[in-house]
Amino acid sequence: MPDNVILLTNPIHDDGLKILDSLGRIVVAPDTSAATLRGLAAEATGIIVRAQLPDDIVSHAPRLRGMVRHGVGLDFIPVASATEHGVAVANVPGSNTASVAEYVFASLLTLRRPAARFDALLRSDGWDASRATASSTSEIGSGTLGIVGVGAIGRHVARIAGAGFGMRVLGASRRKGHMPEGVEETDLDRLFTEADAVVLSCALTDATRGLVDARRLELMKPGSVLVNVSRGPVVDTAALCAALREGRLAGAALDVHDAHPLPPDAEVLTAPNLQLSPHVAAITATSMRAMSVGAAEEMRRVLTGKDPVHFVNPEIRAR
Repeated sequence: MPDNVILLTNPIHDDGLKILDSLGRIVVAPDTSAATLRGLAAEATGIIVRAQLPDDIVSHAPRLRGMVRHGVGLDFIPVASATEHGVAVANVPGSNTASVAEYVFASLLTLRRPAARFDALLRSDGWDASRATASSTSEIGSGTLGIVGVGAIGRHVARIAGAGFGMRVLGASRRKGHMPEGVEETDLDRLFTEADAVVLSCALTDATRGLVDARRLELMKPGSVLVNVSRGPVVDTAALCAALREGRLAGAALDVHDAHPLPPDAEVLTAPNLQLSPHVAAITATSMRAMSVGAAEEMRRVLTGKDPVHFVNPEIRAR
């Protein structure tokens, strides 16, 4: 086992490193450019993935046995290519569910009840000026929440929305007939038409790329809000910025973007009523440890000849 080389696209929690230490040599990529990752993959027997891998990474990694997603979403990994070459792929579902769900409600409360703005106005303009803005805010508990993608994260968001805030919850998902209790299944157009707030927590696929386009944004109620914790390309960014500039939406929160990191001339940086964050919804001290330990344990299983618990492409067993 000492001849194993485990490539980390980014640093991971120390508790995850302790698990990997006994498996072989750990290499942390100095950057996540495609050229750097291709070069380092040449010796790798395993890759723990926190950044986008080039589509041809497997072709540059003749010793590769497994790739494990540090988290849940698989769009960073070329799964089809891995399967073709007999390389195991695994992820760590549930490891960041609570973190992302909490971010969703932090965003909704910021958009609807902006406590930080009250604080800033109180300090800068005084008591009366700050207090006067409160009457233009709105409660989230009296509204309808639409969730696009009712997987682990969407279900957790739905539980908080219903049990915690008393919201009516609509859900749309690619798997029909599997909505949890308290979520009314509906089609996308009805969801966008009736929801006061829409949360995107779906995977990025060919079917969801550009799903929130100008037409669907037109369906949304005046004064409604949008929160995206899925992937940037699920939303037509130009159409969203136009809707915000025209005042057709009250606001939006984007944790994910078309390009990571955001370029300095990105249109979203100048759009009004838009809360931005650098893909951190899933990141807390708690979730980082859970993702790192989970990914390291899955890598240990792969490199010791066992099946990962969350085997994404078990069909490679036939190879």
